[in-house]
Amino acid sequence: MEKKLARFRPLLIPFLILAITTLIIWAPFALNDQMTRIFANYDGPNYLVIAKCGYDPDCIRTTFSQPLPLEYYPAHFPGYPLFIKIFDLFLPGWWAMLVVNFLATASLITIFYLLLKSLKVRGAVWLATLILFLPARIVILRSVGAPETLFLTALLASIYFFRKEKYFASGLFLAAAQITKTPAIILFGAYLITIFLKDIWGEKKIKVKKLIKYWPLTLGPLTIIPVFLIFQYQAGDFLAYFHSGDNFHIVFPPFQTFISSRSWLGDFWLEDIIYLYFLGGITATFLWKKYKADIITIFPALFYLATLFVAHRDLARYSSPLYPFYILALAPFLKKKEFKIVFFLLLPAIYLYTINFINYNLAPIADWAPYF
Repeated sequence: MEKKLARFRPLLIPFLILAITTLIIWAPFALNDQMTRIFANYDGPNYLVIAKCGYDPDCIRTTFSQPLPLEYYPAHFPGYPLFIKIFDLFLPGWWAMLVVNFLATASLITIFYLLLKSLKVRGAVWLATLILFLPARIVILRSVGAPETLFLTALLASIYFFRKEKYFASGLFLAAAQITKTPAIILFGAYLITIFLKDIWGEKKIKVKKLIKYWPLTLGPLTIIPVFLIFQYQAGDFLAYFHSGDNFHIVFPPFQTFISSRSWLGDFWLEDIIYLYFLGGITATFLWKKYKADIITIFPALFYLATLFVAHRDLARYSSPLYPFYILALAPFLKKKEFKIVFFLLLPAIYLYTINFINYNLAPIADWAPYF
């Protein structure tokens, strides 16, 4: 037991950095009696509503004051609200939400570290620490109410156990990711491609016995059925997710982000999107060069291709499942002295970006009492 705990000792520093930086981000709001700005950041209040009412339209209508259409709430899957509800037994709802995020981020550091170690990547502690800061969007996502760190933890855990050939554990974490956010289905697709390349491609005869061991991975897509049954029971619509309004941003052909007449875009200041496309493409090619047809390559490549069809201004957030793979692909460069100098030089810029974003990305909450 002592030996097992010893392997996590190097993570004490990243955990401490997580705690300190979280407090530093919250400090200007707390000191000015404005913590509600942290609580009100999108999409935190929406998940709090679901944690309190589920998807029951009558409960939502009579309890909360948000001006969102009632059919919009099934766009948010129940995994994250479920954890909020558990912690809400001990803490006020908004603090329960932030505690879930903090613990999920600590779990993300841990599983990313274990994945890096299993890949024999040097400097695993430093690289696992970078997931707290890069890309800069993650600093916001881990500091307010958002499901991304929980989602990333489940995705990486599934990949970690898949590579260890522990398919039941991999399937369970895939299911956890699937009930948290819909893009988990892309990981299932990546597993199918990986299995095809590993066990079917080039074989004269398909060996069913060889493939049956992968059955637990189907837990991921199968988990969608109970989620939709919850929608049927509470909202009266089995397919409520697909009827949740202007919530679908995958469009054909690709690159429609630059058609600013579409909703969720709004302006022509979109040069950063090009850089995200470059970063994702470079990540996929670097990983292919090193890991070939491994799930470590197949998943980020498939997810990157999906982002090319996303028409949304906040592509940085939609690309969040790629964050750990950016770091993995660029690991040799990120460990260099030159990068570290620039990184520490730009930390104040990341901080100011975070504070500015949180200060304005606010849901219009008229009455905070129901969220308590």
